[in-house]
Amino acid sequence: MVAFEGVTKRFGDAANAFVALDGVDMTVGRGAITGIIGRSGAGKSTLIRLVNGLEKATSGRVLVDGTEVGALNEAALRGLRREVGMIFQQFNLLASRTAYDNIALPLEIAGLDRAAIRARVGPLLDLVGLGDKAERYPSELSGGQKQRVGIARALATSPKLLLSDEATSALDPETTRSILALLKQINADLGLTVLLITHEMEVVKTIASHVAVIDRGRIVEQGPTFDIFTAPKHETTRILLSSTLGTSLPEWLRSGVKAAPGAGDRILVRLTFFGATAFQPLTARLVTEIGGDVNILAGSIEEIAGEPFGTLVVAYPATPEVLERAARFYAATGLSTEVLGYVA
Repeated sequence: MVAFEGVTKRFGDAANAFVALDGVDMTVGRGAITGIIGRSGAGKSTLIRLVNGLEKATSGRVLVDGTEVGALNEAALRGLRREVGMIFQQFNLLASRTAYDNIALPLEIAGLDRAAIRARVGPLLDLVGLGDKAERYPSELSGGQKQRVGIARALATSPKLLLSDEATSALDPETTRSILALLKQINADLGLTVLLITHEMEVVKTIASHVAVIDRGRIVEQGPTFDIFTAPKHETTRILLSSTLGTSLPEWLRSGVKAAPGAGDRILVRLTFFGATAFQPLTARLVTEIGGDVNILAGSIEEIAGEPFGTLVVAYPATPEVLERAARFYAATGLSTEVLGYVA
């Protein structure tokens, strides 16, 4: 649906150019919800603005449904934008227009008559749960209701692709959950491809089927959300995800971790549960296998892209006999493990 081929974007003249994107290669599959995550200034907003032609690539190609965006003239670009809806962090609603009229605006610009507009706007208001708010002005709506109007407006021209620019970052957690549920419903019901940028890992974890991590203008990691979240390979990804998945150690524990064991020390191991291991009582079996001297120090249970994922940090004696028994147990069960170090 969307392809970035060797895309570079520079701002400024050649002598003082700022490289916002540097050789980006990425594909957004049709019907997928793909999240772009990264630190502030990593290039997320620039990337998404290339898709609807608000910015033009310095080099490389951006393709939407096979059409090269940078090669379009103004008339063709307007046609493309009718197929690419966009929702914004700050809603961007017109204060002087009602919810109905805000949603109708792109249809008026497209030249539809009143009957056609009415036939389109009414069902959209119902779709986003605002059928009774048609005549309300933005000042009379909550933040979540404003964003629902923004989503309905983005869907007004029946786009193939929906772009989301930090659409939930101005909302409280409960409202965010409701907006994410709405986006997921729209994706499922309409088959709409969604490309969203966010710094909120919870957003990606909740609704995205695929994710790409951007760092200093480069895509450093991409793939299915579950794979990236459960087995991040790039350091930037690990840092971004550590607090979200509860994989970072508490400070009281981290400060005492050693790289090599001493006499009487205990090994610190992170156990990861997913797939076939997610619903098995493996912790109890581990205690049975290696003995009762096992400490559970930290843990969490998550749902990522609809699949269960859990982590547990345990410590047990770092003696050759116990380590050998534990290794046999891990090999037999397929449990994923990571040695974090040693503690007294």
